[in-house]
Amino acid sequence: PDQTVFYMDDTLEIIYDEFLQDLEHRLEEDILRFDVSDIVLAHCPALRRVYLPYVTNQAYQEQTYQRMLQENARFPGILARLEEDPICQRLPLASFLILPFQRITRLKMLVENILKRTTPGSRDEDTATKAFNELKKIIKECNSSVQSMKRMEELIHLNKKIHFEGKIFPLISQSRWLVKHGELLEVDTQTMSISGSKFKLPTRPVYLHLFNDCLLLSKKKDTWKFMVFVHAKIGQLKVKDLSQKLQGISGFIFHLQLCEGRQLKHQILLKAHTESGKQRWITAMFPSDPLEDIEQATENDDLSQVQCIKSYQAQEHDELTLEKADILQAKTITSDGEKLPLASSH
Repeated sequence: PDQTVFYMDDTLEIIYDEFLQDLEHRLEEDILRFDVSDIVLAHCPALRRVYLPYVTNQAYQEQTYQRMLQENARFPGILARLEEDPICQRLPLASFLILPFQRITRLKMLVENILKRTTPGSRDEDTATKAFNELKKIIKECNSSVQSMKRMEELIHLNKKIHFEGKIFPLISQSRWLVKHGELLEVDTQTMSISGSKFKLPTRPVYLHLFNDCLLLSKKKDTWKFMVFVHAKIGQLKVKDLSQKLQGISGFIFHLQLCEGRQLKHQILLKAHTESGKQRWITAMFPSDPLEDIEQATENDDLSQVQCIKSYQAQEHDELTLEKADILQAKTITSDGEKLPLASSH
């Protein structure tokens, strides 16, 4: 039976038809003075009303698209035949799904270029500035809404995997998001063995889920199930970087204390796989103020500036997605050669 899989709200098409009609009328009125900033500004409230829900739901459309490609054997063939229709202009379905948001970003670029060519202090400049700022606000709200939706989806997914020992902990919250997660090694100082002439401290894996407001320490029950044995608020954490060898064990170790009020709740020695890995965990637990970092960067001429020689897609929450030739200021260069960036520019 016929089934609608991808649906575009007619309101979006109606809004754009009205917008294009106003542009055509302006062109007919005076082809020599074709100013569009006031028209864009007048249509911004309507554009925001339709774009915000569409862009927010776009991730679901992409997920459905990918799932159907993988799970429905007939779908790729049917889709290929539809895309061969001349009306598609040889463009794939995926390009039509992102087209609405591409339009709003291109519209912002258009108004930005108009703004550069207006007379300073003129009414045209004032109108173009207002239109540009409104479009920026729409795009920012769309990106923020998409990010919030993804964060909530991630929390719902994690809530099915994370369990607490004898306590109810409401993991899902509108104000919470995952900052970093991964496995480290707990160094057991209670059990020592002797290997040759050296003391040997055993280690065991511990999984960390660091959120913007709390830290969970857990043990894996199976491949993707976690049992939390201790947790604390971000403001109740204390960390000491142990850069020297500990009892003959070389490694990248730091001491973590989890408190409750003024009382020590739990303490643990954690070992990372690399120096940069250790520093990234410490930085994630105690993030610096971005404004202070920028002030420090402007005052300190010794900060290393590096350029990317190839693009990189972020694999973890605390990584940056970078394009080739991006410029970064390195705040810290670790002993293993990895540079921890302060800021980047495209």
